[in-house]
Amino acid sequence: MKKMKCSVCGYVYDSAVGIPEDGIAAGVSFEQLPEDWVCPLCNASKDVFEKE
Repeated sequence: MKKMKCSVCGYVYDSAVGIPEDGIAAGVSFEQLPEDWVCPLCNASKDVFEKE
């Protein structure tokens, strides 16, 4: 599974874990997240995330 890192705050989205507290199950890839999804820490958009 791939990890994506927010270039603004450093938050790492790990698709193997998801974000259960936000209703995003483990196994949901970064690409599968809604287009309007934002970083849970700093509210940055998906386009600022980079492969870790």
